[in-house]
Amino acid sequence: MIGQETEMALRHPLRVALLELLTTAGSVTANEAARRLGESSGACSFHLRQLQRYGYVEPVAGAHGRARPWRLRPAAAPDRADFGPLARELEDEGYHRWLARRATAPERWQRDEAFSEVLHLTPDELATVAAEIRAVLAPYARRRAPRDSGPVGVVARLFPLLSEEDAT
Repeated sequence: MIGQETEMALRHPLRVALLELLTTAGSVTANEAARRLGESSGACSFHLRQLQRYGYVEPVAGAHGRARPWRLRPAAAPDRADFGPLARELEDEGYHRWLARRATAPERWQRDEAFSEVLHLTPDELATVAAEIRAVLAPYARRRAPRDSGPVGVVARLFPLLSEEDAT
């Protein structure tokens, strides 16, 4: 169950995205986060301060001024089980918003690359496929956002499809 503090801190999808980014990047400045997430540096700075208020992030020790990097607070880093369900809800909300507004989106963004597959994998293969997906996405997550780019949600969920017998 998501605690009230966690729910308040993670009410905004940008905060969830910032936590996800810090989980993989280690530390980022508001400008770096803005570039990587396709947001404004002001919005990233504001939401990083809000996450600090809730005890999730802290400035990197010794850093001062506008180029101050942020990192997850080691003792208070959110448990992925805490914000996982909320993150999935925000992903679903974003996708449903996209479906409702796709026809009025700029023509260059009126495409949808959603797909799904059912694969037959071993547990080791499941881990390998997940690592390969992350490796494909990593260069795009680390680069400077191109001028004509925009934020694109990428959701990959790899999980065993349990039968009724497996659930008992």
